[in-house]
Amino acid sequence: MSKRYLIVGGVAGGASAAARLRRLNEDDQIIMFEKGPHVSFSNCSLPYYLSGVVSRAENLVLMTPEKFRKQYNIEARINQEVIAIDRRKKEVTVKNLLTGEIYREGYDKLILSPGARPIKPPIPGIEKANVFTVRNVVDIEKLHNAIREIQPTRITVVGGGFIGIEVAENLVDAGYTVALVEALPQVLGQFDLDMAQILHKELIDSGVELTVADRVAAFDANEVILESGKRFTSEIIILSIGVTPENELAKEAGLKIGKTGAIWVDHNYITSDPDIYAIGDAIQVYNPIMRDYFTLALAGPAQRQARAVANHIHNIPVFYPGYIGSSVVKVFNYNAAATGLNEHALANLDINYDFVKIVPKDKVGLMPDSEELHFKIIFEKPTGRIIGAQAIGRGNVDKRIDVIATAIAAKATVDHLTYLELCYAPPFGTAKDVVNMAGYVASNVLHGTFKQVNITEIRGLVEQGAFILDVREQYEWDDGHIIGAKHIPLSELRERLDEIPRDEPVYIHCRSGQRSYNACMALQNRGYDNVYNIAGGYIGLCFNEYFTDQMTGRKPIVTEYDFE
Repeated sequence: MSKRYLIVGGVAGGASAAARLRRLNEDDQIIMFEKGPHVSFSNCSLPYYLSGVVSRAENLVLMTPEKFRKQYNIEARINQEVIAIDRRKKEVTVKNLLTGEIYREGYDKLILSPGARPIKPPIPGIEKANVFTVRNVVDIEKLHNAIREIQPTRITVVGGGFIGIEVAENLVDAGYTVALVEALPQVLGQFDLDMAQILHKELIDSGVELTVADRVAAFDANEVILESGKRFTSEIIILSIGVTPENELAKEAGLKIGKTGAIWVDHNYITSDPDIYAIGDAIQVYNPIMRDYFTLALAGPAQRQARAVANHIHNIPVFYPGYIGSSVVKVFNYNAAATGLNEHALANLDINYDFVKIVPKDKVGLMPDSEELHFKIIFEKPTGRIIGAQAIGRGNVDKRIDVIATAIAAKATVDHLTYLELCYAPPFGTAKDVVNMAGYVASNVLHGTFKQVNITEIRGLVEQGAFILDVREQYEWDDGHIIGAKHIPLSELRERLDEIPRDEPVYIHCRSGQRSYNACMALQNRGYDNVYNIAGGYIGLCFNEYFTDQMTGRKPIVTEYDFE
């Protein structure tokens, strides 16, 4: 006997669930309700319409109701909002937003995929400003049309998450002056501050007027006012502060809401009602590293959840490994990817951890497009289990983070990374890939082969007059060095040991960390027991210091920055 499945919401979750249900059974009736005019669109591509990379708004629409009917025999009803659920009668109440008609539909199973809505706080004066959000095709068309009509002297993006960064980049590419305001000390909270500083530099180098650690206090007509007192003209405001789960329908139906404020579901994505499932941005998911629940507004997980729900409805077992959160973003000339937990998240968890940071080439250095790749991997102590990684560079970062995400799923340790057989050819990577190299260094740190110090601690060490040893070559020293450091090239180290103290810590750096590691090992073999490698080297230090130096006017701790 055929069944009747109703789905609330389209896009990644709802549309994928509908398609999978049809593939598993040709006879069931499947009806999808979408309150907007588009049942399936590429929401991740929305910002690229602003720069013309996506030439027409219609190109953002992936499937129409007619295509769903012809290709899948699925009834997709647009501009139809489900406004209530009667769990006892197994019916939903639907409102046609074009005609005002209200009607009811029954179901055997109901799937909720309402998504999340942009956060729009009641900032004083917001009614005086031209404020926009970016969540769907209608939003991006309104914003695009307003920009063309107003021709603003400055556009302000409030919020430095994925959407905020992508919107800012595409507006700059379109020729507009863009200010980006982030209340937290950094953009892109998926990354630690020492990594995000690379992106801060890239943003201001690309023309973005970046402000961090300052909140929008108020708006006035064509003006933005920050808590610091700073004010500037801006005829268009784009709020990209984040999203909050659409939980009202579920809440009014008496379904359980989780501790995160999102809809509670079990490992089969069943809500507290056995005939109602929920997926996508509206639900909370389990993180096996945190051992707790969180929300994850990403398209990939939503599509996997959709498949799982359709499978469970048809008695196909569901595998639920939890979610660690893997993401990638383009920031002008840099690419940035992350997976698992970062140090900021770990600060609130009872997990003993360590990390390593390396800056190798992403491919053989002889290749003309070879680029440095800033790579950070975080692991549990004493097990060495990998719990997170971040990669930023002009080259291929997603490949490396995909490997780490797979390693985390396999519960691998940093020692396992040293044995991974990864593809090698000069145009693609190195014989010791970035991932292998991170494994070598992390394994050494884990097993106590040498000690390290993070670049975030160097300013304090300089101010304390600590002994910092630079083992780069003379020309590198001449191009820029840490103020107060001692310079002994690695090639001269063994002949000049008398210049290196044994009664105090010695902090050693080169450009990226490889030569300084060799120096650490050489000194340890000569009886030095208090030497530290500076993780990330001189280039990492310069990136970490530059943005804050420029924004605050503080005195640099280097004679010249090195970014090449």
